[in-house]
Amino acid sequence: MAYCVLPRECSREIRKLGSSRSLNQDGKMVDTRASFNCFCSLWIVRPRSGFHLTNKLISVHENLEWRKGILHPIRRSLREKLRKITMPVNMIQDGDGSSRIILTEPAGSTAEVLLYGAQVVSWKNERREELLFRSHKALSKPPKSIKGGISICFPQFSNFGSLEQHGFARNRQWSVDDSPLPTPPSNNQSTVDLILKSAEGDLKTWPHRFELRLRVSLSANKLTLIPRVRNTDSKAFSFTFALCNYLSVSDISEVRVEGLETLDYLDNLLQKGRYTEQADAITFDGEINRVYLSTPTKIAVIDHEKKRTYVMRKEGMPDAVVWNPWDKKAKALPDLGDEDYKTMLCVDSAAIETQVILKPSQEWKGRQELSTVSSSYCSGQLDPRKVLHGFS
Repeated sequence: MAYCVLPRECSREIRKLGSSRSLNQDGKMVDTRASFNCFCSLWIVRPRSGFHLTNKLISVHENLEWRKGILHPIRRSLREKLRKITMPVNMIQDGDGSSRIILTEPAGSTAEVLLYGAQVVSWKNERREELLFRSHKALSKPPKSIKGGISICFPQFSNFGSLEQHGFARNRQWSVDDSPLPTPPSNNQSTVDLILKSAEGDLKTWPHRFELRLRVSLSANKLTLIPRVRNTDSKAFSFTFALCNYLSVSDISEVRVEGLETLDYLDNLLQKGRYTEQADAITFDGEINRVYLSTPTKIAVIDHEKKRTYVMRKEGMPDAVVWNPWDKKAKALPDLGDEDYKTMLCVDSAAIETQVILKPSQEWKGRQELSTVSSSYCSGQLDPRKVLHGFS
């Protein structure tokens, strides 16, 4: 359900009903004999798609004088301060039968999430600039996921196991979660909750029952993803996990990644050999495919040409993947343009080196927050303290 503000004119009409009538939880008029001054109500609207966003009725009031009766069951919410408003979301049914969800927020930024694979395929700022890369040759039809956006790797990342590349979650149809966990009050935030449950076909290749949930939240200059995995089986299982973020950049040769210096990494171009990063920042002049281990909770991707920095904050996912195919590999990938490598960079939040182990009924939770800030220069480079540590 989504919120819709009752206009002031409607509030006046409610007052005209006199001091003896008001609204109950079901939106029906009831006898309360209360006098209203400056009353505004948020009505609950159920979209045709039927998915559930919240189950709370929020009311704002000033100077309510009770004479008789109780306004039920708005209860204590009438005595509380104005709660922060959750922004609505829209579900669109495309002509090919696929579904996508559009998130919006008042500043003007938007995000687009597919039900197929729970993949975020677009994130635009208030200036309508696309922040996520998406290949113009991307295959947009199942059973393959789109090359770009933000995709989920579960229960396996890449070829770190015996399953298909990056696991099967990104190649399955998800559903909107009808019973999500409550969302904390957050002003001007748009949220959708998706869920994937184990299917009989998947049990043949990965014999474990699970529930995988994903919450996607959009606010000004910020996109937050919260994945959860619950073991609904009678035995323990383990998995690896990643959120693959295809970031849009102006020119890969003008990009640097800070926050991973001095760390150990597994080089997938050298048989997963373990090495230590020697540079003070990662720059790009060729193909790279590395899994950085035990990384900090904050990583910065600095685009010098656009004077823009992506800041990635993460929890529950200790590793980070950095990937760019460069020219030869790009030409070999059917769903990537020959020149696409120049305007993309993958920096992923991941749990790879140490597998996550869940006993029956246990749940794992991760969190990733992507935000953008304007880059400032210090001797031609961004002062890393400002981004990584918040110094001014």
